[in-house]
Amino acid sequence: MTAVYIHIPFCEHICYYCDFNKVFLEGQPVDRYVDLLIKEMEMKTEGKSLDTVETVFVGGGTPTTLNESQIERLSESVHRIFPLSKNVEFSFEANPGDLSVSKLKAMKRSGVNRISMGVQSFNNELLKKIGRIHTVKDVYQSIHNMEEVGFENVSIDLIFSLPGQTEADFKDTLHQALTLDLPHYSAYSLIIEPKTIFYNLMQKGQLILPTQDAEANMYAFLMNEMERHGKKQYEISNFAKEGFQSRHNIVYWSNEHYFGFGAGAHGYLSDTRYSNFGPLKQYMTPLEENQLPVFQTKDLTLKEEMEEEMFLGLRKVSGVSKARFFEKFGQELDTTFKEAIQVTSEKGWLENTKENVKLTKAGRFLGNNVFREFL
Repeated sequence: MTAVYIHIPFCEHICYYCDFNKVFLEGQPVDRYVDLLIKEMEMKTEGKSLDTVETVFVGGGTPTTLNESQIERLSESVHRIFPLSKNVEFSFEANPGDLSVSKLKAMKRSGVNRISMGVQSFNNELLKKIGRIHTVKDVYQSIHNMEEVGFENVSIDLIFSLPGQTEADFKDTLHQALTLDLPHYSAYSLIIEPKTIFYNLMQKGQLILPTQDAEANMYAFLMNEMERHGKKQYEISNFAKEGFQSRHNIVYWSNEHYFGFGAGAHGYLSDTRYSNFGPLKQYMTPLEENQLPVFQTKDLTLKEEMEEEMFLGLRKVSGVSKARFFEKFGQELDTTFKEAIQVTSEKGWLENTKENVKLTKAGRFLGNNVFREFL
């Protein structure tokens, strides 16, 4: 299975927690960037016999900062360059407030069939505190517009354990989110990353975060409520109605191959991981000179591939299939990771069945501790 990731680095506003590759939209050469992005796709695929592409994901940044003609130009190029599956999952990330009816119609015309919207919270005060510029009203308006245009495959992102967030507040956000009865939800615990505004505040002792116990309670509540509302957990942070799991993200967690295009994008092809230059000028200049903008590549050893299979695959609730592991690497999973499986099983974090190894419910709270054992 092959997937395509496309990165749009432009944002109208920088959120305080975000460490993704992004730049302020104002004054940026957006049209030229789209031209060069299309050129990169053409150069990277030229003369290659391509597998059918099952999923396309346009992420960012904020892809919906593109105007209608830019969205259509980019999407038409994807259809022209790649052999897309008849039932391709074509996702666009979006911000509430960016989704006008006319922009949604442009996406629909372009073959986009899934929208992933960064909501984060249903509390206007908290949204302001984390640097978001949308309001709860914008969320409802965007959902209404998507329904009007006929988008059915819709996901929203939430973040919990935010500065100043109480358990009661998160319960209220979750209640409002679930009332929408959407097919897919992602909910992440806040991680403070270097080079973010929150990281600088934390260094100065100016960031008050919920306790670890409060964070664990929020996660437990999240899992129970999702289950109760018929949204099945299929990955540590992801929940969906049957048939609406993010096929694109499953490519990542299943350690399968994907193209990465755009400034700072990562790809994984033929056992080589690669990343593009992040700064806009450094990304665009090589393409102006008919060269690919690859910043670095890494050829994985068999050992590294097997480790990645484990720490990515264990994120899925179904875990890592022993038959698939043997098929890919010619080794028995139980033998290769005997010690790690023993240690994590004894702690009650891992379940080792005949078919697979997977996190227990307790293990889902401590995923990173489990993954470390396999490295």
